[in-house]
Amino acid sequence: MSTTAAIGSLPPATGALALDTYRMSMRFGSFTALDSVSLKVAPGTVHALLGENGAGKSTLVKCVAGFQRPSEGSILIDGREQAIDNPVVARALGIGMVYQHFTLAPGMTVAENLLLAGGQLPAVINWRAKRDELKTFLAHTPFRLDLDARPSELAAGEKQKLELLKQLYLRPRLLILDEPTSVLTPQEADEVLGHVREFARSGLCTVLIITHKFREVMAYADDVTVLRRGKAVHTTSVAATDPARLAQAMVGDAAAARSENPDLEQNMPSAHMQQGHEATKIIANAVLPLVVEKLSVMGDRGTPAVRELSLSVAAGEILGIAGVSGNGQRELVEALVGQRGRAAGIVRVNGQPYAATREENHRLKVRSLPEEPLRNACVGDLSVAENMALRDFDRPPLSSREGWGGHLRFGRWRSRAREWIIGYGIKTQGENAPIRSLSGGNVQRAVLARELHGEINVLIAANPVFGLDFAAVKEIHTRLRGVRDQGGAVLLISEDLDELLELADRIVVMSEGRIVFETSAADAERHVLGAHMGGGHHQPLAEVPV
Repeated sequence: MSTTAAIGSLPPATGALALDTYRMSMRFGSFTALDSVSLKVAPGTVHALLGENGAGKSTLVKCVAGFQRPSEGSILIDGREQAIDNPVVARALGIGMVYQHFTLAPGMTVAENLLLAGGQLPAVINWRAKRDELKTFLAHTPFRLDLDARPSELAAGEKQKLELLKQLYLRPRLLILDEPTSVLTPQEADEVLGHVREFARSGLCTVLIITHKFREVMAYADDVTVLRRGKAVHTTSVAATDPARLAQAMVGDAAAARSENPDLEQNMPSAHMQQGHEATKIIANAVLPLVVEKLSVMGDRGTPAVRELSLSVAAGEILGIAGVSGNGQRELVEALVGQRGRAAGIVRVNGQPYAATREENHRLKVRSLPEEPLRNACVGDLSVAENMALRDFDRPPLSSREGWGGHLRFGRWRSRAREWIIGYGIKTQGENAPIRSLSGGNVQRAVLARELHGEINVLIAANPVFGLDFAAVKEIHTRLRGVRDQGGAVLLISEDLDELLELADRIVVMSEGRIVFETSAADAERHVLGAHMGGGHHQPLAEVPV
């Protein structure tokens, strides 16, 4: 169906719409992001989408908003099938979306951003009339923003409110919210979601919200659908469920029977918390390979991403950090490996202050496997051999002597790279090929070869197998265990609970920039971890002594 035809067959342009997806699938090559998802969102309701990172939530809403065309299945608006070819068609249907990341024009005022969202501006704007219109609009919302302020002058919470106001100004019939409270304080989150709920209940709009926070689902949604690995595995009214059931559906705890007592607190025995916490106390009295004490880190938007976080990792231990994406894990890793500044706190390696300089990494034997290695651990235009030499190109035997005054022995670089290419099974046209020409799994293998060379005291690994095939996953997991078995301390940050349960000796959960739960891996229960990941009924752990 053409864009013109789709717009020409629009239902009435006002009032909350009914949204249905029927057996909708979305494939990217051999990867299935959505697998025959049927979803029913009643008009005038708030419908929440829950699921771990990669479950298919964003793919689903992008199809509804016209950014992607589903491979199979249908989208129905008010019971009529619609081909939503692009965002223009979606907008004409009354579909608006507030994104997780800000889309504001930073050089324009609040008023200009609001008008720009509507599009189709005249060549000459009657600003007196438009400002009166905008003031009238704002008078009917709970948010008060200065029309002359620019986004650079606004706090993160105010920017999020402006993103929401941009959509409300257009009077959408369906409002899609992608984690709208990620940068808001609890008070601001309640204010925003309370207004969204009232907006839906007034019959003006239907709301589809992606969130990872069970509290928000229970307090503000009418219905909830849980996605897992591209499938809709659980749909229910909020009144008929609780965070424990949602956590169980989200993380797929099919093997474990639910407790006879459905109350979430009964599924979170304090012994787990105490056991893990006591283990930290015991190892904290020794000189440990890695100690993080009251670390605070600012996020990209100028708000705290990591909040006074403390943890310790012992020699011969894999400590797993679980958590839903966006709870400070990325900022924590970047601060630990020297890619982001630290607002406060201390990091020690083998009892010595550690600022993640290149010299300290060499002397203290610290290695890292960051997420997206091509972007975070490589120079794309340099060769495989050159990237493999980044850590020690200026040290013997790759240099005639230590330091910048030595003669670089490029032949040694290349010969060692050839050995590693064979040893790690790296598929490449040769050691001289640009590393950006390799597949993701082979880039990771190349980085792995470099980072695991020599003795290791501390290894920091962030989602090390994300997007890799089964063979690469198995190999990398084997090598991580090898570091632990040789006495290294491994900090493994992963959004995949299966990976953590398979590899880790101890697991902590990170939520809203803090460690909120701790357990030994042997005693870990998936639904308990999932509930804490979603923010259900937890308090931050007491300060961990270091």
